[in-house]
Amino acid sequence: MHITSAEFIKGVAGTDDILENDASHIALIGRSNVGKSSIINSLTRQRKLARTSAVPGRTREINVFLINRSLYLLDLPGYGFVGAPHEVKEKVSKLIHWYLFVSPYTQKKVMMIIDAHVGLKASDIDMLNALQDHGKRIVIVANKIDKIKKSQYKSRLKELLDAVAPNQVIPYSAEKNIGIGELTNELFAP
Repeated sequence: MHITSAEFIKGVAGTDDILENDASHIALIGRSNVGKSSIINSLTRQRKLARTSAVPGRTREINVFLINRSLYLLDLPGYGFVGAPHEVKEKVSKLIHWYLFVSPYTQKKVMMIIDAHVGLKASDIDMLNALQDHGKRIVIVANKIDKIKKSQYKSRLKELLDAVAPNQVIPYSAEKNIGIGELTNELFAP
C-alpha cells in the first residue's frame, strides 16, 4: 500500500470530536528531537507537512494527520528533554500519559521512535516498559541509522534488537529515505 494523501488536521490537547470517528489511530512517540516530524515528512513525501525544529520540545499538543483518508497518524509531544519551564514539561507528560494509557482512544499501533545513533536512553526504556505493561502493539523505528558508522552498524542494530525484543525494529533514515516502504507497510498492516 502507498500513501496517496496526507493532511494535517489539527493539534489536540484532550478529548476531541475529530478522534471519535472510525479512522484507526497510529501513535508516534519518542524523545524530543528524535526526528518524528522528519519521519512524517519522509513517509508522506511532503517536506513541510509536519513542522521540524532544531529546538527540542516545540510540539506541545498531539498533532493529528489524516493519511489516505482512512487512518490517523498522531504525533505526540516528545518525552525526555523539553526546553520549557517545569509546568510545561509536566503538562506535556500528562498529555502523553492521558492519550496512551487513560483516554478512551485505542491505538492500532504505537510507533516508538528511537535515535539509533544515540541509542536507548533511560526515558526510552521507561516508555517502552509502560507501553508493554499496557499491552500496546509496539513497532520500534530506529531513526537516524545513516549516522552510524558502517563498521558499527551491525553491532549497534543487534544491541538495539536485543534490548527491545520481542518488538519489531525498522531501521530508518528520513534523510536517506531508508525504511520508508517497510514503515508504510506497517502503518497499513492489520
